[in-house]
Amino acid sequence: MSTDSSNSVNDQSQQAPPLPFKFDDSNAKASYANFCRVSATPEEMILDFGLNPQPVGLPTQPIAVTDRIVTSFYTAKRMLLALTATIERHEQAFGTIETEVSKRLK
Repeated sequence: MSTDSSNSVNDQSQQAPPLPFKFDDSNAKASYANFCRVSATPEEMILDFGLNPQPVGLPTQPIAVTDRIVTSFYTAKRMLLALTATIERHEQAFGTIETEVSKRLK
């Protein structure tokens, strides 16, 4: 358990409960993406992630897709529920996330 009390995000109420299983993430790679394309087949959902060098307006150069996740719709729905819960907790702590860029610009 963390003893750092300077960060309220580490508060017990903000932490996810421990998982009932073990996993090994030692070979996981971290990537940054500001672009996501979603497509599907009847059996699978395909998520392409990449970096859009021009995040405002229409891109003038190709977006480099760097990572692709192919998953079942069952896993995609569980991911949706987990992401929704995580975003709701974040917005309760830090305020609404505005996704429309023009509304964020002042």
